[in-house]
Amino acid sequence: MRIDIVTDTFAPDVNGVAMTLGRLSDGLRRRGHIVHIIRTGGAKKAGETRAASIRLPGYKEVRVGLPGPFKLRKRWLKRRPDAIYVATESPLGISAIKAAQVLGIPVAAGFHTNFHQYMEQYRLGGLQPATMSYLKRVHSRAAVTMAPTPDVVEMLEREGFSNVALLGRGVDTGLFSPARRCETLRAEWGATGGSPVALVVGRVAAEKNLSLAMECFRRMREKVPDLRCVCVGDGPIREQLAARHPFVHFAGVRTGEDLARHYASADVLLFPSETETFGNVLLEGMASGLVTVSYDYAASGKHVAHGINGLKAKKGDSTGFAELANDALRRWQGEMREQARDSVVTLGWDKVVDVFEAKLGEISDAAGPPQLTRKLKKKCRRRSYRTIFISDVHLGTPDSKVHEVIDFLQHTRCDKLVLNGDIIDGWALRRGSKWRKRHSRFIRKVLKKMEKDDTEVIYCRGNHDDILDRFLPLAFGKIRFVKEHLHEGADGKRYLVVHGDGFDSVSTNHKWLAWLGAVGYDTLLVINRHYNRLRSWCGKEHFSLSKRVKARVKSAVSFVDNYERQLQQFARRRHCEGIICGHIHTPEDKDIDGVRYLNSGDWVESLTAIVEHEDGRMELIRYENFIGELAREAHEEIRSERRTAIPSSGVPLPA
Repeated sequence: MRIDIVTDTFAPDVNGVAMTLGRLSDGLRRRGHIVHIIRTGGAKKAGETRAASIRLPGYKEVRVGLPGPFKLRKRWLKRRPDAIYVATESPLGISAIKAAQVLGIPVAAGFHTNFHQYMEQYRLGGLQPATMSYLKRVHSRAAVTMAPTPDVVEMLEREGFSNVALLGRGVDTGLFSPARRCETLRAEWGATGGSPVALVVGRVAAEKNLSLAMECFRRMREKVPDLRCVCVGDGPIREQLAARHPFVHFAGVRTGEDLARHYASADVLLFPSETETFGNVLLEGMASGLVTVSYDYAASGKHVAHGINGLKAKKGDSTGFAELANDALRRWQGEMREQARDSVVTLGWDKVVDVFEAKLGEISDAAGPPQLTRKLKKKCRRRSYRTIFISDVHLGTPDSKVHEVIDFLQHTRCDKLVLNGDIIDGWALRRGSKWRKRHSRFIRKVLKKMEKDDTEVIYCRGNHDDILDRFLPLAFGKIRFVKEHLHEGADGKRYLVVHGDGFDSVSTNHKWLAWLGAVGYDTLLVINRHYNRLRSWCGKEHFSLSKRVKARVKSAVSFVDNYERQLQQFARRRHCEGIICGHIHTPEDKDIDGVRYLNSGDWVESLTAIVEHEDGRMELIRYENFIGELAREAHEEIRSERRTAIPSSGVPLPA
């Protein structure tokens, strides 16, 4: 199978999620599967794609992936995976799930982190219900949610999650072993002779409940003064803890054999976290032959038999936990260490990879066999139209959806392409906006259509590209620059094509006010951009402030109505059955007193175009619907081929 894994964390990050994903991906690759990692941070390596991200404020070790639906869709159209595994519920993960849904690719989601429980640790307990609601919305879009322990599966089902499956965890008992005990390392800690060492391993952050570990260390030292205390890991509260507890040796981040030596060179492992979905640290400590002290849930609830291979307290009972920590000092030289090792020696990762592979295979079956689904890109045939009308791309501005409009043109073929004004935003460029490489790609795409598809291009000037006024009319080969264009449809109907700014009294009579309005609109887009980032964190759809203003503000509604009627009257005076315009960024297709009014919208917010079919029929289409229909048609064609395929046995394959 071809499998893509989308995650906010991956090696060399040091945490349980990164480690788990590394084991799963390596296991799948050893079995011949093609695995690609789409991740944040880290150096770009073969088999990996870096996604845009930001560091979590106050927590530099954590990166949050930003939405990238277009890049993901482009990649998956080119190399369609058989299944996608989304490991983190960030904006990157949400956009991956949505992009996969549009393309009909099955998605599995992992529940690796109890984010809702973290709220309590950061004094935001009131946000727990909202956080859980957000997680539920994200996971409801996936075909299956994989959780690490039976109690997490039960909790998610109790909260209303559907299709939850168990995907356990393993431990590398070859790496984590008592045989890696190092007396030199113990001497560095000051553990000479029979001095015991108590260890805590993990992210040094508030959600790991390390304040309890420090208190246990203090009490244990009162009982055994020569006890050495070691903390392995890093995080936002490390300096704070080191200043308050100078008797603790903070070893920083350790990985691989170095980490294994730190485990094996200790005697007692404290694992006080109350927010784990599993807790790989516990299994690593047990495999290293340590006496472990933990709370009775997650990995501990499943693998620790109290008093036999470890010690565990009731979750939330900090007093009981501290008492067991002291009790561990009596047992660190007893049989419990051997029992701990023996109880996890069979928990290899191979069995976990077996389950993971089988579950991904199950959800990919619905999309057809791998050898067929990879052909999706080839099956996405271009749509043919007689004419395409687009306007208001606003090249030169940061909010121009250039990738999307190029993608739309790439999947279409037409005899005539009408660029109906404000394609280039000269106003924004004069204000200091930057021209990007992606803006040049749009120009190249139009020229390519002229050359390869023999497409005629009509460029009607708008108000933001009014610099063309001094040159009109102008023609170069198959491209013409005009102020307006009279289009005759295949059905004989005549349509007047104008940008429409001439019917906006502000644009024509008060250009300084129009310029000021453009600045205000750009400001609104900037605010809208940041607001939608916040909405994406909450798992909500894109929201347009400008559309809401137009719909709610009475004067804006009145302006739009008046604008439409003026254009309709102008078309009637020019003896046309319809008019096609742009300018106000409000896509529309309606009849006004017998005159067809068509507004192609924009490629800043609406992402719409007007197309003329070969029979003269006009249609307003939206980019998301257009791409979704292409993907579904290609997918159905593949499934049809599968149904009609005849194997060597002569028996048709099942649908």
